[in-house]
Amino acid sequence: MKTNQIRIAIVDDHSLFRSGVAALMQEFDDLHVLFEAGDGKQMQQMINKQLVPHVILMDINMPVMDGYQATTWLKSNYPEVKVLALSMYEDDKAVINMIKCGACGYLLKESKPVEVLEAIKTIYEKGIYINELVSGKMIRSVSSDNTPVLTKSEITFLELCCTELTYKEMADQMFVSTRTVDNYREALFRKLNLKSRTGLVLYAIQNDIVKL
Repeated sequence: MKTNQIRIAIVDDHSLFRSGVAALMQEFDDLHVLFEAGDGKQMQQMINKQLVPHVILMDINMPVMDGYQATTWLKSNYPEVKVLALSMYEDDKAVINMIKCGACGYLLKESKPVEVLEAIKTIYEKGIYINELVSGKMIRSVSSDNTPVLTKSEITFLELCCTELTYKEMADQMFVSTRTVDNYREALFRKLNLKSRTGLVLYAIQNDIVKL
């Protein structure tokens, strides 16, 4: 293993998918696959304190110990390890829950190898990655010195975005109409240069608007 390589691990209960990803990632000179694991429990047994992965590609739905539990455990025991969640679908609820557990971004399983490489490099260098729904805009908005000024209502809306409430339920809780909530969302999309609720949640977490 070269000293400048990014150390990665793959945790997924589908052995063919896991092995396929590992083989593809080994083709990139920038990466070194430390290990593969079939679930979070196996990951715990395989992780080595002397040689810790920089980035772990983590499936969400797994038996024994799923991605939520495994990511929470990593955050407590190996906070320096960055988790890139793997998902079959663009499922806001699952992704938001993974982010709350400590994941730094997510990637669709159907992504091309070069997209996986880009995601790993981005997480390694910037600490956060989101797929094409947000592209690189999330990183720029988090790292920018020109912090947007948010209204009290927008901050409340951002806090509620980090829950499992629907937009209609948020409106009820804020005692406003659903149209007003839609306006908050669209205003924040423009102000923060984002495109999705997942992006809003990440912004709220990264900027300490919401404490996990």
